[in-house]
Formats: sequence, C-alpha cells, structure tokens
Amino acid sequence: MSHKDTIAAIATAPGHGGVGIIRVSGDRVNAICKALLGDIPPARYAQYACFEDGAGDVIDQGIVLLFNKPQSFTGEDVLELQGHGGPVVLDRLLKRILELGARPARAGEFSERAFLNDKIDLVQAEAIADLVAAESEQSAAAAMHSLQGEFSVTINRLVEQLIQLRVHVESALDFPEEEIDFLADRAIEDKLTAIQKQLLQVKQSCRQGALLREGMRVVITGKPNAGKSSLLNQLAGLDSAIVSDVPGTTRDVLREHIQIEGVPLHIIDTAGMRESGDAIEQEGVRRAQVEIEQADIVLHIVDVSSGENTVTETTIKDNNKQITVYNKVDLIDQPCRIEAGAVWLSAKSGEGIDLLKQQLLIVMGFDANTQHEGMFSARTRHVLAIEDAEQHLLLADEALHGTRAGELMAEELRLAQNELSSITGEFSSDDLLGKIFSEFCIGK
Repeated sequence: MSHKDTIAAIATAPGHGGVGIIRVSGDRVNAICKALLGDIPPARYAQYACFEDGAGDVIDQGIVLLFNKPQSFTGEDVLELQGHGGPVVLDRLLKRILELGARPARAGEFSERAFLNDKIDLVQAEAIADLVAAESEQSAAAAMHSLQGEFSVTINRLVEQLIQLRVHVESALDFPEEEIDFLADRAIEDKLTAIQKQLLQVKQSCRQGALLREGMRVVITGKPNAGKSSLLNQLAGLDSAIVSDVPGTTRDVLREHIQIEGVPLHIIDTAGMRESGDAIEQEGVRRAQVEIEQADIVLHIVDVSSGENTVTETTIKDNNKQITVYNKVDLIDQPCRIEAGAVWLSAKSGEGIDLLKQQLLIVMGFDANTQHEGMFSARTRHVLAIEDAEQHLLLADEALHGTRAGELMAEELRLAQNELSSITGEFSSDDLLGKIFSEFCIGK
C-alpha cells in the first residue's frame, strides 16, 4: 500500500439507510468520474447523476460531489457519491470503483492523508475520531473545540515561547565572546516561570478532556450482602443486577456504563469477597480480584447495619483510588453524608447516591465548572507528553538556579519543545501514527 494510491470506502455505517455515501481520494479520481458517470462534473457543485457499471447499466442514481486538490479534506482530488443506503447497491458501486483503479481504504486513511498533506494536525485528526465516538454532549463539544484547532493553538503558542527562550539561551552559548551572562538575566527566569505556569493550566485542562473522552473504570467490592448489586442498580438507574438477601448471589462480574456530568464511568460489580468452598464462588472472587487490580477507582462497600465499621483489606494498585461507602444507614438511623472522604448512604432507597456521584467526581479530579467554551478533547498520550515536558522544564529550572549549566538548560528546553510538538504531530513516529489512525472508522 502507498500514500500515492487512490483509495475508496463506504463512509456511512453498515446496514440499511436512506442515503449511503462512498468516498474516493487520489490521482485517479477524474478517470473514475469519467468511467463511472460519463463525464467529469464541475468541482464543488452538487450534481445529480447515474452511476454506471462496465456494461453501461445503471448501478444507482444520486448526488455526486467533486473536490479538486488541494481544496479538499485530504488535500487530494476527492469524489463523494451519495446514493441509496442499501448494503447491496453500495457494495456493487464500491466494487465498480475498485475495478477502475482504486483500492480499499484502511481505517482512518482519509484522515491520515489530510494530516500528511498538512490539512489538519494530529490533534485535529484525533478529534475527528473523538467526535464520532462521543458519548455525551460535553465530550462532543470538547472534541469539536479540538477539531476547530483550539487545543493546537494553545500548544503551538507554548512551543513558540519555548523557541524564543531557546534562542536567547543558545545565542549566549554560541557567542561567548559577547560575554552575555544569560544566567543572571531575570528575563530568562521570568519567561521560564511563565511557561511552567501556562503548561500547568494546559495539563489540568487536558486531564479534564481525557476524563470526558476515556472516563474511569470503577469497581464495586466488599463482603457478600453488603449491598454492592443494589448500589450498581442505583448508579445505573435500572435493575441490571439480581438483588437478594442470600450472600453470594453475585457469582460473576457485572458491567454497566453510566455518565456523571458527561464523564463516562464503567461500573463493575464483583462477587463478595470471602472464603468459600464453592468452586463457582471461588472463581467469582478470583475474577473480582482481577477487576480490582485493574480499576481506576474502587468503591468498597461496608454494611454498617451489621456493626461493621472497618474496611476489609483489598489488593489494589498503588495508583488506585478508593472510596469507602458505608451502606444501609437507613437501618441504623444515620444521616447520609460525606465524612473524611467516605460516603454514608442507603443503596436500597437511593438516598445519598448524589453524594457518592459528587465524591466520584472529586476523586477523579474532574471539575464540572470547567465545562465551558474553553474545554477541549484530550487523550492520555497528550497528558503524558505534557507531564514529560513539565519534567524537562523542572530540570531546566534546576540547571538555571542550581548547577548553573547553560548547556544542560538548553538541552532540557529542546526536549520539552519536542514533547509538546509530538502532541500536534510535528515530531511523531510512524508507529504512533499507525496506532492512532488504526482506531478510526473505515471511510474516515
């Protein structure tokens, strides 16, 4: 496969629909137009046409749109055929286009070509996939902000400031005869401090955006009959788990997907944690422990009506966060509340569930008040790149104030710039690009 090939794909979702779209991009677009339509339509005008096979028989009728390079999404000649949305007719039409010299597009290849032809940067390309996959209004709005370039502008502004700082520092290193003592220049320190503060703000926004996109994996655990399944049902808003007074009712892992303030949460109910001679229950406990180890947040349920007020030991990752939930407060005449980070509630009646949702947002580090015009979609790789850049700036600051080594400071500034540039794709490996675009839909 080559980026010089002409590619084609069905751009609408599989199944039956009123309209089906096939997209073609590459140098053979005009030749395909002539063979398929009998003529080359005027660029950027919607035109009704018949789509013919090799024998001149009509495969379908619909709207044709032609975009000449470089004024197209991919930067190449692009043809879009809008016909009827039946899978058979679309397959026949795509087969004809492939006969005329195109090849099937890989997942994300149209967006990849737009990136390679400098029509969009990598953040905007990722935002396309995020917009398609958005599960809430907030995540869709954040993805659109990134697609419109807000995140890229923020990163590019930081990169430009780093370049200016590097110019100042490296000029002093390259021309020592000028006797410029840049280490004593207060402007250097002020610029470095300003960049660090801005980077911290961007990191916080990125974390919010990453939460909107990726959500959190929340595992409910505790002893049998503590109310785990009741809590799952309350959070999910439906009876997805069987609730019984018989301990050990939940034998396997149950999963539900919910949203809190637009943040997707993957809620997992597990078997009660106890010693048992039942082989099936033992397997349930083993699976529960696996889920706990993979969780972002663990909700540990304690049945306060039984007189228990301590949390059972669970094996969780060091970076896991745990919220203790004291359940069945309605049976001991206690108010629902948040106390020392723990939540007191009744999973049976639903009282205190809003408090738990509030505490989940706090533990996740999500600020609902930041859901405004300035929020953008972000991914874990963006957060990691910013954290790496932040670390390089700390080392640059140490070189400035500690070792007073100009060469080390210049190198750390360069590395910080490279980390930020990797976000927009200026410095990205082919492996990274392949992984990113492979996650896209066919036809995108």
